[in-house]
Amino acid sequence: MAGKTKTESVNHLRAWRRFRKLTQAELGERVDTTANVISQLESGVRGLSDKWLRRLAPALGTTPGFLLDHDPNDLPGDFLQAALDVAPANRAQVIEILRTFRR
Repeated sequence: MAGKTKTESVNHLRAWRRFRKLTQAELGERVDTTANVISQLESGVRGLSDKWLRRLAPALGTTPGFLLDHDPNDLPGDFLQAALDVAPANRAQVIEILRTFRR
């Protein structure tokens, strides 16, 4: 990961928090922790474990995979929001519908 800072190489937690216009304290409140812990998770001082991913992703209106792999600012906002608004029970059906639009 040459050229990346430690934060960039760890996760996109900070980007998602800012995208949702939350402070570290507000996000901490949503997941029953402190702003200091959120800061440590964002910086990579504390690892972003499966436990943390499962707590943070819903609080940020995203999925654990998106939290790790995608900066929300790099995704089309309207498309991203529409995808995230789909109820989990309907996601497989929506994916199949979208696949029909492939070139």
